[in-house]
Amino acid sequence: MEQTNVSKKVTATILSMSLLTVMAGAAIAPALGIIKAHFCETDDLLLQLIVSMPALLIIVTNLFFLSISRLMRSRTIATTGLLLYVATGAGCFLTDDIYILLLLRALLGISVGLIMPLSTGLLSHYFPPEKQASLMGLSAAMNQMGGVIATLLAGLLATIQWNYAFLVYLMGLIATVMVWLWLPNEQLSSANKRGIPFQPRQLLKFHPSVVGMFLLMMIFFIFPTNFAIIVRQQTTLSAEAVTFIMVGLDVVAFIVGLLFGPLMHIFRQPIKYFAPLFFLLGYLFYLHSSVAMIVLGSAMIGIANGVGVPYLNTIASIKGGKNSATTVMPLLSAALYLGQFLSPLIVMPLSKLLFGGDTTAPYKVAIILSMIFFLQVRITRHFQSMPPR
Repeated sequence: MEQTNVSKKVTATILSMSLLTVMAGAAIAPALGIIKAHFCETDDLLLQLIVSMPALLIIVTNLFFLSISRLMRSRTIATTGLLLYVATGAGCFLTDDIYILLLLRALLGISVGLIMPLSTGLLSHYFPPEKQASLMGLSAAMNQMGGVIATLLAGLLATIQWNYAFLVYLMGLIATVMVWLWLPNEQLSSANKRGIPFQPRQLLKFHPSVVGMFLLMMIFFIFPTNFAIIVRQQTTLSAEAVTFIMVGLDVVAFIVGLLFGPLMHIFRQPIKYFAPLFFLLGYLFYLHSSVAMIVLGSAMIGIANGVGVPYLNTIASIKGGKNSATTVMPLLSAALYLGQFLSPLIVMPLSKLLFGGDTTAPYKVAIILSMIFFLQVRITRHFQSMPPR
């Protein structure tokens, strides 16, 4: 299919997959407080793994995505991923065993590992570089819109009963129908001749975006894995109020994603620093227990995520060219979910080591990581060329 003749239905279908990928972990975050109350004798780390566990299998699946793309065509990969997504995501509704729950969450990761590279890589496959900044911003916006819808629904459904939150994954059925009807079943081409995309030369070529995505997700995921629990200790806000604040963050990120194309042209050089700086501001505001500062901090983190993800995707996809779906996008997807998976495993022990029993200790670790992220951007992107206007 020629890039100039891509139909609006195909574009909408690709973007529909972007609606779902964020739901792998963050959609359940507002329900963590209620799930914690149900599994009251379960270790906090296991509860946080409910959010981050899908990332482990996403990483493994991305490792073999190039081989998978040679065995199956694009629509077959997407349909398989989406059907597995619905089955394992909504399947958590049926279990009351924490270990079966974590197993299903891990299998959910396989489905997202199939969907995620397509949701961004197909944009670089079908569209020229000059259109990719706006499309990557739109993809990120759809991702955040999925977060808004899923976070709101999961939080409200959890007030009925904890396991009702997992019914949000039935939303995947809509994208499944769209893929089946409109997505071309093409063989994705690749200049990469080996069976896996994780080659040293690929990592060397794309390391600014890959490391940047890892740090961005490490920092961002401190929010969904800790916010609902910490804010209930800091304030008297209800579970519904916490849900709406978290939804508000996704709304901010959604708006920023919609505006990303123009923003990238206006702030061509400084935009690379937006994500670490807004993360730093957001978590600094979180150190204060007032509701106003918490809301403002959430807005800052929403801006950071709304700018950071499409920026890294855009720079990498332009460098990767038409073969991005099977080269750099699996790398970015793996880095994104590796950051999500390792975030609680690193941040929780580090919080206790550095700050003891301080309630806001995870936020203080996020501040330190934001400074490291800023330095990484400064060192690796100082001479980064920008895409054409």
